[in-house]
Amino acid sequence: MLLKRIGYYLLGVSIGAIAVSYIWKHKNATFDYGMDARTLKTIRIKERFYSKAALQTLQNKQLDTTIISKILRNADVDFTKGKPRQKPCAEYFITGKEAYKNISLYISRCDSTATIDKVIVK
Repeated sequence: MLLKRIGYYLLGVSIGAIAVSYIWKHKNATFDYGMDARTLKTIRIKERFYSKAALQTLQNKQLDTTIISKILRNADVDFTKGKPRQKPCAEYFITGKEAYKNISLYISRCDSTATIDKVIVK
């Protein structure tokens, strides 16, 4: 009797998990719970500006701003190299992952804007 109940329970949980997974995939839901993910999301949703130095580096290295957008989707935030508690604009040091691991960004995030101050290509 107990094994039968456990079997029904596991069957129900499995069907529910598959249904929830299917629904969330089609809603483009994001789960930005980690510190890096929350920081990157707040930078992505703000109006983005580029300093003259950042634009010059992008031009010299023949990089496009779409690469910056890709980095801001999947990157590591090094909180020790930035000033995340600085007021009024926090500063972050962000390094790309995988194909963009040789590109780092220094970004100032204010209330309604994010400014890419430096683009560092190794």
